[in-house]
Amino acid sequence: MTTPRTGDAATALTLADIARQAEPRLNPAVWDFIEGGAGDERTLAANRAAFDRIWLRPRVLTGSGVPRVGTTVLGRAWAAPFGIAPLAYHTLAHPDGELATVRAAGAAGIPVAVSTFAGRTFEEVAEAATAPVWLQVYCFLDRAITENLVRRAERAGFEALVLTVDTPHLGRRARDARNGFTLPPHVRPANLPSLDDISPAEHARARFDPALDWSVIDWLRSTSSLAVLVKGILTAADALRAVEAGVDGIVVSNHGGRQLDGVPPTLDVLPEIVTAVAGRCPVLLDGGIRRGTDVLVALALGADAVLVGRPVLHGLAIGGQDGVAQVLDTLRAELADAMSLAGVAAVDRAGPDLVTAAGPRLRSAVLRRADLHGSLSDPLMETMNFLNEIGTRHPEAISFASGRPHDGFFSTGQIFDHIQRYLDHLEDEGHTPDQIRGLMYQYGPTAGHIRELIATSLRLDEGIDVPPESLVVTVGAQEAMLVVLRALMSGPADVLLVASPCYIGISGAARLLDIEVVPVAERADGLDPGDVAQAISAQLARGRRPRALYVIPDHSNPAGRTMRLPDRRTLLDVAARHDILVLEDSPYRLVSPGLQVPTLKSLDTRRRVVHIGSFAKTMFPGARLGFVIADQPVIDVAGRTGLLADELAKIKSMVTVNTATLSQAAVAGALLAAGGRVTTGDAGPAAHYGESLRLVLEHLDKHLPAERRGDLGVDWNRPGGGFFLTVSVPFRADNAALTRSAERFGVVWTPMSYFHPGSGGEHGIRLSASNLTAAQIEEGTARFARFVEAEIGSSHDVSG
Repeated sequence: MTTPRTGDAATALTLADIARQAEPRLNPAVWDFIEGGAGDERTLAANRAAFDRIWLRPRVLTGSGVPRVGTTVLGRAWAAPFGIAPLAYHTLAHPDGELATVRAAGAAGIPVAVSTFAGRTFEEVAEAATAPVWLQVYCFLDRAITENLVRRAERAGFEALVLTVDTPHLGRRARDARNGFTLPPHVRPANLPSLDDISPAEHARARFDPALDWSVIDWLRSTSSLAVLVKGILTAADALRAVEAGVDGIVVSNHGGRQLDGVPPTLDVLPEIVTAVAGRCPVLLDGGIRRGTDVLVALALGADAVLVGRPVLHGLAIGGQDGVAQVLDTLRAELADAMSLAGVAAVDRAGPDLVTAAGPRLRSAVLRRADLHGSLSDPLMETMNFLNEIGTRHPEAISFASGRPHDGFFSTGQIFDHIQRYLDHLEDEGHTPDQIRGLMYQYGPTAGHIRELIATSLRLDEGIDVPPESLVVTVGAQEAMLVVLRALMSGPADVLLVASPCYIGISGAARLLDIEVVPVAERADGLDPGDVAQAISAQLARGRRPRALYVIPDHSNPAGRTMRLPDRRTLLDVAARHDILVLEDSPYRLVSPGLQVPTLKSLDTRRRVVHIGSFAKTMFPGARLGFVIADQPVIDVAGRTGLLADELAKIKSMVTVNTATLSQAAVAGALLAAGGRVTTGDAGPAAHYGESLRLVLEHLDKHLPAERRGDLGVDWNRPGGGFFLTVSVPFRADNAALTRSAERFGVVWTPMSYFHPGSGGEHGIRLSASNLTAAQIEEGTARFARFVEAEIGSSHDVSG
């Protein structure tokens, strides 16, 4: 419906025309209050200029017909992809204020976000509204004030809450300060009578909560059942945090340039936020919308809709409800015209190919995650970041999540001793000073220059007798996994079997290389060779080619299970019978107490095992030094025979070129100091880690005794070594539960679902105490038990 135009309004063809007509109708101080921004108003100007830098690239002969400008947001149909942004005191522009606004918006079929500082009561606004109304929320120091506002709005029929998150206090607005601006006598915060006696500039200083954090989202949800959007997001990191907090929508906003001057225009940051959100909730934008083409540009860059601000007040000033209707009609008509001429049939058809940057001032590169490798959108890739973020946000929490070695076993001074010992060793072996300098300062051989020392250590500690040339020294075990998978997996039919649950590093490396991972579920006593044989047969029946099986046979990460010796021998027979390799990763053997079961590699007489090792858990985590034993023969087309290690070195040369010589020197010096045996220096650590594991189990038994955990449906395994044990619980142990555990109980753990390729583990928790003191273990298990009790109690309350 088009609003008839009379008088001056008839000559207003654009929103700029309406603004020009509005200015003389308003008191100059009121005009400055509406139009002004913070600081030097750079961001205010940049919001508009950002749209001027973008050109539309129309497509012709698209057969698009009459464009469809409607859209759906939060389950409600909008007649156009724009709504009205929250604006304080519509009564500054017209006595009817928000009542005129919502009536015009209702006729236009679009929503209105009503400011906390509205000039009319929520009840009046809701009664006048015929389209959705949302409440814009500021969080006050006195939470009871905010709670009362929210509950009033919900009772009145408001449909969502828009939490403004960029306003711990108001920005420095020079125009208002120069004008000494205060509200006219007839304009008051109708829903906050207690603030009648102070100016807008004093509202935030006196009443807003400057210490607001992400916990406010949960608090808002506890006070209301309404959808929650957050307004004021300008970075991808905050967008991700908002999604993790469970918001229902995001408004990309810099408060119309009225808060922190010098932040980027909203249009410039929109693409990175859209990419980060990845469709998990609607993304809206405000700031600088003055034309229908501006709306189309925002849609093309990923916004689901936009919110229009100051032009609505301009419309109120020139004609009350009719003036607002004129603004909305103009914007809708311009949008429809632009879509028609650009060949865009519907708002959801507007994509980034529709726009380009203008002239030589090209905008910064913004990449769409959809155009990057698919692994980057896989939730698997976010798991470690999420754990790190939880730990950073809650530094006081006791963490059972980390599998890092105990800091007390390392001394800074030893670094220099180890390196000097290795330099002395080189000199004793007859290397000249020039050769030693070149060995330490230059790149060095790709396969590593301490292979002889590692081979000696393996023979002494593990009974693995392999030639040094079958080894490749890698940047941690993670690089070893990557180069092995790249070498073995040559086509789309090749699959990797993994003992499941499995270490996240192997499934992550496989995802990066687009390798299909097939889980083989571990049993309580470790991997069963019969299950492996069945999995191989099933994959062959699918036309797949199982190339290798990855397994941590000793004190596995994450489950803490250990394969029995008979099963190890049988597994090697299965591998030989089905012509696959076994990728053995066993970093926890030498830091576990007692006699260990022989490694698969020490039992390997047919060269079926590729053994991956690391010094991270034993001698020197920070050196990031690993290795791989790849003694399998490789025959080329000419019949020449080499080793798989040689092929891995080729791949490594294109990944890291070589492993850092200083890291190799430090680890070599540590091996020399221990007479070539890792176990010589690891008697203390093995006893410590064994005691830590024993203490965790003892205190879990104390805080959740057998009868009580039977009632609760809670259980855990009892590993004989390693860093990890697994707790099974009757509730979903997901990221949301982990967040509650950290925030409310001060204890952090790892969800077992991280370690299950595909799905599984939703009711499992991994605990590690490798880097905790006895006192931390005692207190941490008590907190963990309280969390489990509370979570189960909460689950029962909901289900009941």
